[in-house]
Amino acid sequence: MTDRAGSEVLGELEPSQVRVRFPPSPTGLLTVGNIRSALFNWAFARHYGGKLVLRIEDTDTARNTEESYRYTYDALRWLGLNWDEGPEVGGDLGPYLQSERMDIYADIVTKLLAAGKAYHCYCSQEELDQRREAARTAGQHSGYDGHCRDLPPEQLQAYVDEGRRPVVRLRMPDHPIVFDDLVRGEITFLPENLGDYVLVRANGYPLYPLVNPVDDALMEITHVLRGEDLLSSTPRQIALYEALAEIGVGSGRTPRFGHLPFVMGEGNKRLSKRDKGSGLTEYVERGFLPEGLLNYLALLGWSIAEDRDVFTMAEMVEAFDIRKVNSNSARFDPKKCEAINAAHMRMLPRDEFAERTIPFLVGAGLLPEQPAEAQLAVLHAAVPLVQERMNMLSESVGMLGFLFVDDAAFTIDPDAAAKVLTGDAGTVLDASAKALAGVEWTTEAIEAALRAALIEGLGLKPKNAFGPVRVAISGRRISPPLFESMELLGREKSLHRLELARRTS
Repeated sequence: MTDRAGSEVLGELEPSQVRVRFPPSPTGLLTVGNIRSALFNWAFARHYGGKLVLRIEDTDTARNTEESYRYTYDALRWLGLNWDEGPEVGGDLGPYLQSERMDIYADIVTKLLAAGKAYHCYCSQEELDQRREAARTAGQHSGYDGHCRDLPPEQLQAYVDEGRRPVVRLRMPDHPIVFDDLVRGEITFLPENLGDYVLVRANGYPLYPLVNPVDDALMEITHVLRGEDLLSSTPRQIALYEALAEIGVGSGRTPRFGHLPFVMGEGNKRLSKRDKGSGLTEYVERGFLPEGLLNYLALLGWSIAEDRDVFTMAEMVEAFDIRKVNSNSARFDPKKCEAINAAHMRMLPRDEFAERTIPFLVGAGLLPEQPAEAQLAVLHAAVPLVQERMNMLSESVGMLGFLFVDDAAFTIDPDAAAKVLTGDAGTVLDASAKALAGVEWTTEAIEAALRAALIEGLGLKPKNAFGPVRVAISGRRISPPLFESMELLGREKSLHRLELARRTS
């Protein structure tokens, strides 16, 4: 598919040629910033009918575990951000784990050295530090000064004879590097600010500035959408893309870049993986819907319309335009995130809402792994009572638990008992039990009996009349509508709980 901004974004590419990537490192949990990047890449690929490549940047083998790989795959699938090529999916341009591509990197470095695009640097760390300090003192650029760029053979041999182990540096061009950022517009980096950088450590270990562009080139990535924290590395990567093209590696086409704004937390500081609310696991455990969380994260830098915040992922794909991403930092607002999620909770069909609460009720021990038909019937009947009242699926435990807990395990919240089951509460509970003893067990009959006994008979206001009954029935001060809840709970359990609460009051 195409759109009005397509020519600016795609250039000479056909929409189906779009290839973007999401390259997480399996050394920790996904953060909301990671997910936002994955979402924008996914939406970009889906908008144009292109492909999303999942590439695992796992060269830090000491920190990788099998569980971390599994977590990454499961997390993306839970979010619904399916990939077209990558681990567990396959593809023609793999392998998609960097740890399995070391021979590829070594071969390309050999070719870069042979073509004069890279060179060995024998400078010790002490020598580098001394020259950088001297440059700073003189008010000059303190990056690498190119000392080893064009050393005569005898000096190179002298370093070798000393036993020095060289790093490999890319020979940066002596002209400005200019590119049109899809989010920020034209950006220029001057050559005096771009020193030759290290591709391979002295121990032969390839670094991120090498492996990332090499993989992009070989996997034919056309667009790179990533965080603005990586903007400073972009000119170096562009220089490497050009060098790779000259030695015949990849398609010869440099990807288009779009640098996404920072996600900020409290105190206007960049949201860190150590900050509360930054990790995906927290949202899964709290019962956020993936579509609700993604909807909110999409708003961190992009909007579907000025007067609209809630939308489906299908609507986002249809409307997504990378050129409309705001370059200013976006602030993460936990309350708005919950509100957006709540809106998606309301949008769920009732049967699906019920199904999504089951894992939380099972996890709390309120339902078995395979709920009985009678339990499911109660759950589905209760959904209309709570769906408009819940912001997260985990709230189903508190809102619906009283319907499923065994009588022996049922308890009344101490705080609710202390605040509500006091004073005239005993009289209210006695009158309630007496009024309900012989009524037909329907919502209408229960309500009529309690209103007659407590409001007309005892002259109480509704809050004082029904508060003790609510706590007795649900164990909490806040619950689904009282009369409907009592009908679902049943006569026997309802009267038993009124008696239990009477002993407590």
